[in-house]
Amino acid sequence: MSNQVMRELDMRCIWHPCTQHKDHERFPPIPISKAQGMYLYDCDGRAYMDCISSWWVNLFGHSHPYLIQQLTHQAQKLDHVLLAGFSHEGIIVYSQRLLKATGGVFDKCFYADNGSSAIEVALKMSFHKHALLSSCTKRSKFLALGNSYHGETLGALSVGDVGIYKDAYRPLLFEVLITPTPKDSEAVNLALCELEKILEREGEEICALIVEPLVQCAGSMHMYPIEFLKQACQKCKEFGIDLIFDEIAVGFGRTGSLFAFEQCDLIPDFLCLSKGITGGMLPLSVVMTHNDVFDVFYGDYKEYKAFLHSHSYTGNALAIACANATLDLFERENFLAKNAMTQRKIWHAFEGLRENERVCNLRQKGMILAFDLKVNCDRAGYEFYLKALQRGLLLRPLGDTIYFMPPYVILDEEIERVAYEVGQILKDF
Repeated sequence: MSNQVMRELDMRCIWHPCTQHKDHERFPPIPISKAQGMYLYDCDGRAYMDCISSWWVNLFGHSHPYLIQQLTHQAQKLDHVLLAGFSHEGIIVYSQRLLKATGGVFDKCFYADNGSSAIEVALKMSFHKHALLSSCTKRSKFLALGNSYHGETLGALSVGDVGIYKDAYRPLLFEVLITPTPKDSEAVNLALCELEKILEREGEEICALIVEPLVQCAGSMHMYPIEFLKQACQKCKEFGIDLIFDEIAVGFGRTGSLFAFEQCDLIPDFLCLSKGITGGMLPLSVVMTHNDVFDVFYGDYKEYKAFLHSHSYTGNALAIACANATLDLFERENFLAKNAMTQRKIWHAFEGLRENERVCNLRQKGMILAFDLKVNCDRAGYEFYLKALQRGLLLRPLGDTIYFMPPYVILDEEIERVAYEVGQILKDF
């Protein structure tokens, strides 16, 4: 079917995420018929370079032959089995490998099927652990950073601080303490002073601090100082507060190391992973934690003692096969070393934007580059997005923030093309 026919059918029956459908009166959804490597192809055969890894998941581009091979092989053996009382070889092997890949600092893997669910798991585990450990002191509060985003289920929304996602649902959400995230190094001390005030007042009632280490992705790609993160976490630990690291977006090589916590000299109590975990093939998430957490729940069966949280597709064998294949690719092709070179080439291609009067705050962390538009235009980010699509680039904005988060397989000439096209688009404003 043609683009036009597909669009008409789509608009009759599909409600798209993060979309104001009135916008589609002007520019209907683009029906994609196939994808390969860096490129998406619509039903009329037009190519679009996927500059955002389809919401940050396709680490190795689309339809990677090895991922397809391993998925196909698994489908011929075992598609799915419940993980309550059962297991399978793939998830046992993967759990061992993931524990090793994170440096052997975690002991247990608890699986779910999407990033928001992983956040819910970590929040519940922390609260439940504290409840079981103390019969008198009740820790029932959570602490989060300003400008944070952790997902869109109700618990995950509660600990987020990006109003566009959260404001409409505030009556449904539980109260969370928000401490400021510093804009830059000069603001670190002031932010730490505000945190200390919260801890002195309510530190004994807080279950956990939840953070996105190094980069607040949905928070307009805010890259905040690592020294703040280190000191904030240390201060929270002095009050017995758990640390939840949300690496759903930044894990698996995005910030330069395999996991962002490795750059922080910190070991969180809970590490949440998803998105790139399967190379973009299938939904999967995991919460990694320690035996001292697991042991709190261990014992004879009693009401409220076991951690009763489950998803039907927990540990799905097909998704796990893709997750194992993803680790294979990291090991065999040394993508971390390749990315170290690629990120330098990205900066070199884009650094000229610092002189562009329509751009401010050009920034980079690992394989994430972003800048803010400084133009006199309503919904500038959206207009930029439409102009980019017309040039064959998928650069979906965050408000007026444009970011470049490509698959790790991007070629030098593709980086140069994106930088050139971005420059041309900026001239149109």
